[in-house]
Amino acid sequence: MLGLSGLHNHLESEAIAGSLPIGQNSPQKIKDGLYAELLSGSAFTQPRNENRKVWLYKKRPSVSHGKFAACDYPMFKSTFSEEYTSPEQLRWKPTPYPNKECNFIEGIISMAGCGEKSQHGAGIHHYACNKSMNNEYFYNTDGELLIVPQEGTLKVFTETGKFEVSPLEIILIPRGMKFKVDIKEKARGYILENYGAVFRLPDLGPIGSSGLANVRDFQTAPAAFEEGKKDCVLVCKFQGKFFKAKLSESPLDVVAWHGNYLPFKYDLTKFNTINTVSFDHPDPSIFTVLTSPSHTEGKANIDFVIFPPRWMVAENTFRPPYYHRNLMSEYMGLIQGTYDAKEEGFLPGGASLHNSMAAHGPEKSVFDKASEEELKPQKFENTMAFMFEGHQIFNITEAAANADFKDSNYLDCWKGL
Repeated sequence: MLGLSGLHNHLESEAIAGSLPIGQNSPQKIKDGLYAELLSGSAFTQPRNENRKVWLYKKRPSVSHGKFAACDYPMFKSTFSEEYTSPEQLRWKPTPYPNKECNFIEGIISMAGCGEKSQHGAGIHHYACNKSMNNEYFYNTDGELLIVPQEGTLKVFTETGKFEVSPLEIILIPRGMKFKVDIKEKARGYILENYGAVFRLPDLGPIGSSGLANVRDFQTAPAAFEEGKKDCVLVCKFQGKFFKAKLSESPLDVVAWHGNYLPFKYDLTKFNTINTVSFDHPDPSIFTVLTSPSHTEGKANIDFVIFPPRWMVAENTFRPPYYHRNLMSEYMGLIQGTYDAKEEGFLPGGASLHNSMAAHGPEKSVFDKASEEELKPQKFENTMAFMFEGHQIFNITEAAANADFKDSNYLDCWKGL
């Protein structure tokens, strides 16, 4: 436990006692010569319950950097055209590790997305890396980053504190917040780059006041700052393009902070799963961890949904996911184990995409087995699949369309039905 809990709670922390100003945000002089700086994640005039900001008390203000110069991360994209997209169901095998040294940002491969620069939609990426960022730092002006590790622990040092994030945990980095990722040997996973409204907990409706992901289980790190790093590089993603600037020292120099615009981590095993206790399936929206609303009530910009270990007890019911065609587009990944609709070709580190109205459901072997098995209470264990679900078409990138790890035989899983 990191000691600071709650999602979008107003919290405060200081790495050096007495460094956080009391009673005001920007006094004439701050202890130890610190600079007050506001990082604002919403318009000033948004309703109070939607307003997101954090006051940072830094050794150097963020304006202390050299000129930005264009640079390139050729596999990390924000432009998702229709050129490579079709109504076909798509699947990818686990993302391979690079055959050369590659840090977290260098190891990002963009797979699909929508919305681009319009402040709605999302980019979906995989990462596979084998090197720490060390003296290189990153911030993204285009969206917040939801990082879902599948293999290897990430040491994420943000402006407001340090996190260790392992598989079965997630971390969200707010738009505009600087950070770096260090690793031990190698790591891979998934990233959702949310261009729209900030992620929040879904409303519970008739579920009531408790259930699904609980506020207290979201953890924020206490204040920490980095010293001794010289000749650093700051990378910025801006309107889908990349820029670098030189820094004399680390930008992770925040000694104290207060606010509610903060990175957080969440342990997916703490999700309070709710499921049927009679017959048939509730909609998979019952497994939503976080949601980014759109302007249409009830239709999410992006949902983050998980399929965790759970009891199956439905009577006279086909228990795996039924065959379906949805308005929403679904990009799925697998962190561990198997997914109950796909027992063979859908592997940890892999992914699938079923765009709007694309037919999908259990493979033939799963259908045959589930149609005949004795229906008794069953615990579905050693699994954690997830879904990025949005109401727009996810257009795939050229890299995803032509990837060596694309499963060209995906449709075979339904042969013989």
